[in-house]
Amino acid sequence: MGLLEQCKVEFGTSDLYEVLGVRSRASEGEIRRGYRKVSLQVHPDRVTEAEKDAATQKFQTLGKVYTVLSDAEQRAVYDEQGIVDEEADGLTQDRDWEEYWRLLFKKVTVADIKNFEDIYKGSEEEMADIKQAYVDFKGDMDRIMESVLCSTAEDEPRIRDVLEKAVKAQELPVYTAFTKESVNKQRARKRRNDKEAKEAEAARQEMGLDTETDSLKALIQKRQKDREKEADSFLAAMEAKYCGDSQKGGKKSARKGKK
Repeated sequence: MGLLEQCKVEFGTSDLYEVLGVRSRASEGEIRRGYRKVSLQVHPDRVTEAEKDAATQKFQTLGKVYTVLSDAEQRAVYDEQGIVDEEADGLTQDRDWEEYWRLLFKKVTVADIKNFEDIYKGSEEEMADIKQAYVDFKGDMDRIMESVLCSTAEDEPRIRDVLEKAVKAQELPVYTAFTKESVNKQRARKRRNDKEAKEAEAARQEMGLDTETDSLKALIQKRQKDREKEADSFLAAMEAKYCGDSQKGGKKSARKGKK
């Protein structure tokens, strides 16, 4: 079974960009962040023992998707012809997926995240990401807040202000989902954020974690499974111990589905 067929079976789509949850014009950084985010969602450590085999296969397929989209030549072939070269080195070679992950995502600490946040928040890069998320999600603040790196409930007024000014200046289109968002939806988002914050703090205290020095892996595993934030990408201390060697590829796969 080719990669596109595997994606259809395991992720419900043969569109590689949709698998990673990114737009087709995504930058290298967006593709990398999308890979991290989805990797945490499907990692075998997050499922029951009975589900590990299926999760492992899904995780390996995800790695292949990233291999294609992170390689300029393979991505160009996919974009232009709608096919994946199953004989490309990144898909056919035996790969140590644990080492692959270690090279991509080094272990980080809370201090590392704090340092990144200090630089990122308020930067031109964050402004661009906020505006891009607004366009990608057509003004849906739920999706925007989930997408913007390191964003918390406390950041929402600041992010909303950035967008309101950009819309007023006609830098961004007007989306009624944003300009006419109901008070009930805003309150529901706040309740959800408050609940997650309490659960995260309770988990930290339960495990006796010192947020400045202790390993974050246990905390990551305890966090909400149904709403992965981009900030979790910077807590990616998970080893791909369940990922064995990739299978040998065959001929080029069938044409991708309609985008």
